[in-house]
Amino acid sequence: MDLKSKCLEVRKNILLELGTLGVGHIGGSLSIVELLVVLYNNHMRVDPHNPKLQGRDRLVVSKGHSGPAVYAVLCQMGYFPKAWLETLNKPGTNLPSHCDMNRTPGVDMTTGSLGQGFSCAVGIALASKLKKDGAYIYSIVGDGESQEGQIWESAMLASHHRLNNLIAFTDRNNLQLDGKTEDICKIEPLDEKWKSFGFNVITVQNGNSCSEVDEAIRKAKKATSPTMIILNTVKGCGVDFAESAGASNHSMTISEGLYKDALKKLEGKL
Repeated sequence: MDLKSKCLEVRKNILLELGTLGVGHIGGSLSIVELLVVLYNNHMRVDPHNPKLQGRDRLVVSKGHSGPAVYAVLCQMGYFPKAWLETLNKPGTNLPSHCDMNRTPGVDMTTGSLGQGFSCAVGIALASKLKKDGAYIYSIVGDGESQEGQIWESAMLASHHRLNNLIAFTDRNNLQLDGKTEDICKIEPLDEKWKSFGFNVITVQNGNSCSEVDEAIRKAKKATSPTMIILNTVKGCGVDFAESAGASNHSMTISEGLYKDALKKLEGKL
């Protein structure tokens, strides 16, 4: 199966999770599908049969509300059975709304409180450097999350230690819970901010393009400093009702009709 087909399957899995539950964080889950598919299929040194493999590459999804996307990809990779997807955020589930390393195979860090996940990723990258295990540590940060001061404290530390094994991504979909990021608390010029903190910065014009994301990661691996890859994405990408909802797609009610119609459209693209 090619990467495009894998992305369609992941979007179907996200719809299965959220359609079964009837509500959830759909917008920011759909915007990072291509990134997750490229990471797990082309770059990350991991073993679904041995999730705790020593020296493995790690992914910390600091924007923890994107858990449904993470679960959809982990399921596709074989970390757990597909039946789990229908238990999202239900009593006794192994798939809580936000990522939990103690409950879900393949999740490397518990996240949800914005800003803290990126700090953890920096700490993991520093530990990896000290151990000299050769691992890459990847982290995904939201653009709304980038308004958190903790993000920039962590950035200073990463730069100070020249953690070139840290490759981070900003999901630059321009929206957050209450509206447009630039209306709520301006973060531009985002690239210049990261450069001023000592990061190698790569901007991807289409962050929902597998080939462009893949090329950026390959460039980042040649850097001598930590890298921030800014991905210009579409919140709700690939699902019409989510895209058209704008900022309301951060977390939204998903009726059976919406779910089945969207699923049918995705199946028509396979």
